[in-house]
Amino acid sequence: SVGTHLVKNMKLSKFGNFLIKIQLDEIPQLLNVLKSDMSLVGPRPCLFNQRKLINERKKRGVFKVKPGITGLSQISGMNMKTPTLLAKTDQKMIKEMNLYNYFYYIFRTIFKIFR
Repeated sequence: SVGTHLVKNMKLSKFGNFLIKIQLDEIPQLLNVLKSDMSLVGPRPCLFNQRKLINERKKRGVFKVKPGITGLSQISGMNMKTPTLLAKTDQKMIKEMNLYNYFYYIFRTIFKIFR
């Protein structure tokens, strides 16, 4: 029930830190993409206890689209620490979504992982 941005490094094993650093911890979400529960690009799913983020996203209609593995917030380096800004960025991404941006977010994410 805690986002990875709140987990202290001392609570994770070296292997866990490695997985998070290179974002391999996201691989199970690919199964959700294959099941069509998620998209590759979209707002990141939030935890049930992130009330402020949930409320901000509801106000902005973010829940009307499928959640995704990556998006504008991720390539911009945002996380769940700033719920209002995150919800506004998700809303902007949704409004500006097109085929070019979809693939742009994917390639920027890949570039960021290997950088």
